[in-house]
Amino acid sequence: MSARRLHAPIVLTCEESLPVLRDAVVDVDDDGRITFVGSRADAPATDAPTTALSGLLMPGLVNTHAHTPLALLRGMGGDLPLMRWLTEVVWPAEARLEAPDVRAGMLAGGLEMLRHGVTTSTEMYFWADTVVDAVLELGSRVVMTPGIITAPGMDRLGTWEQMRDGISRWIDADGLRFGPGERVELGYGAHSAYTLTPEAVASTAAAARERDALLHIHVAEAAGEDDEVRGVFGSVPAMLETTGSLDGRVLAAHAIQLSDYDLEIFARHDVAVAHCPGSNAKLAAGVAKVAEMLTAGLRVGLGTDSPASNDDLDLWEEQRLASLFARQRAADATALTAADVLHLATAGGAEALGRDDLGRLRPGAWGDVVHIDLDDPAFVDPDDDAQLVSNLVWSAGARAVRDVWVAGDPVLADRAPTRVDPGEILAAARTSGRRIKG
Repeated sequence: MSARRLHAPIVLTCEESLPVLRDAVVDVDDDGRITFVGSRADAPATDAPTTALSGLLMPGLVNTHAHTPLALLRGMGGDLPLMRWLTEVVWPAEARLEAPDVRAGMLAGGLEMLRHGVTTSTEMYFWADTVVDAVLELGSRVVMTPGIITAPGMDRLGTWEQMRDGISRWIDADGLRFGPGERVELGYGAHSAYTLTPEAVASTAAAARERDALLHIHVAEAAGEDDEVRGVFGSVPAMLETTGSLDGRVLAAHAIQLSDYDLEIFARHDVAVAHCPGSNAKLAAGVAKVAEMLTAGLRVGLGTDSPASNDDLDLWEEQRLASLFARQRAADATALTAADVLHLATAGGAEALGRDDLGRLRPGAWGDVVHIDLDDPAFVDPDDDAQLVSNLVWSAGARAVRDVWVAGDPVLADRAPTRVDPGEILAAARTSGRRIKG
């Protein structure tokens, strides 16, 4: 990493109220941290090289829930409901995966995210060291929560106790965050209440709490998935509260089939939610009560979920879908504005992960920066602040991403990756994809 100054006509910091800075700079130091954001006229003197850019600078997007290596399974069982899709397609295919396949899938999906301006993804998957290696190869950032599950074909990876203990040993050895620019954070990926017993979830939650690590768990994604738990405890949030599993850092993925009382439980324990509207809609799993969650004070971020169920990793599309579904659900065209969903994809996602060093351009945060090309018909009047944000979210999105830096390092330059060969990544992904189809 080396210090640099990025100068652009427009900077969106994604701080509260979404200020639009004009003729502004972002300074990043040798460690990859931001030291100054503001107008060029007020910027301190610097010896760092200046990169002059057209267009707009903004923070990297934060994907709060993904299983990115499953990019290899795109289109398989794509017209099945959730539980049939899992049991008949996904789990049998995953039983044929090996570490090289996971690497191929993570490289392919991770590169796709960088091209969309997503600099951080929260991954729940297996062969976690392979996933981390692929992320470091790309130069992106990951919150890695290795999967803990009991499901058909997954016993070859060990028992849930062995999975839990492996994560604990990793954190104890390497720390919660590590890698250049602290690109890796570790947590625990307790899959769900329907693949783990309440005792297993509680034990995993205790291990996470002891290390101040994130507990990442699927909650109430589809009707009927957790009938057994509901029969005993009333709901999955009630089970989690009863077993003491909500007392640490908790990220609940999906959280669709929730009652008002369930939301009260989450609010009491400051549980964060990863909202995945695209995957939820494709699997007909339902629409989460996002407006109610925000009103209750919950921290909410956006996620793509698996590229096998979505079928992409485009967090700009998730912004649009989140707003559209919220407006339809409330019959209110003002529900979740463009500024609201841009917040969910940046600072809101960081807040959901308990991170104040991501999702914003401000001193102390990591220099994860995205350059948006405004030379696009999507941008009608870039001089109008409100129209600029609206055009960015509703019209331009991923196609306008031109350059990306992570911890101040260039990882995408003029839409091309700087560290990897896209052709090699595509070839490896296709080879693995054909093999695991069986």
